[in-house]
Amino acid sequence: MTSVAMRPEAVRDAVASALGDVARTVHVALGQVIAEVPAAHYHQAMQTLRDAPSCRFEQLVDLCGMDHSTYGDIGTEGARYSVVSQLLSVSLNQRVRVKVFCPDDDFPVVASVSDLWNSAIWYEREAFDLYGVVFDGHGDLRRILTDYGFIGHPFRKDFPLSGHVEMRYDADQRRVIYEPVTIEPREVTPRIIREDKYGGLH
Repeated sequence: MTSVAMRPEAVRDAVASALGDVARTVHVALGQVIAEVPAAHYHQAMQTLRDAPSCRFEQLVDLCGMDHSTYGDIGTEGARYSVVSQLLSVSLNQRVRVKVFCPDDDFPVVASVSDLWNSAIWYEREAFDLYGVVFDGHGDLRRILTDYGFIGHPFRKDFPLSGHVEMRYDADQRRVIYEPVTIEPREVTPRIIREDKYGGLH
């Protein structure tokens, strides 16, 4: 029998009470409970959210990196990289989003939570691959989506749209080779095509 979902305000209060001073903020936005915790207490906070009787977030359903370097356009200042996790409590039918900022922009590091949830193993590898966030304590932090010889982290806002290198199979050498990108940078301007009676419209 599925339990009735708790109101977001009740979940917020339960999360805030369980985390105490470990949380920087716990609030509700668009019906979602969001907790921000400092990097120094990230692992402790996540373990509390998993084990506290009022929380019991047994599942880590998502974890991703974020690059906030262009958020200054809307007035946000602070650390460049963050890690955002989505936790689910099946037993209490409630969810929470947890955000932690990496203290060092030049070498973004936070603790791994792969010892708390096995699902974090691949999620953290993805965040490392795409954003360059290092997860301290992860047992196998390798690239997972890009090639082993890939240079850089393609989801960073300063990564060039055309990339740095391209790869192809060379039949003569019978192996994959890497070469500088041959695509010329260009600006693509969307074009609107209007046709008479398109889609049955007049």
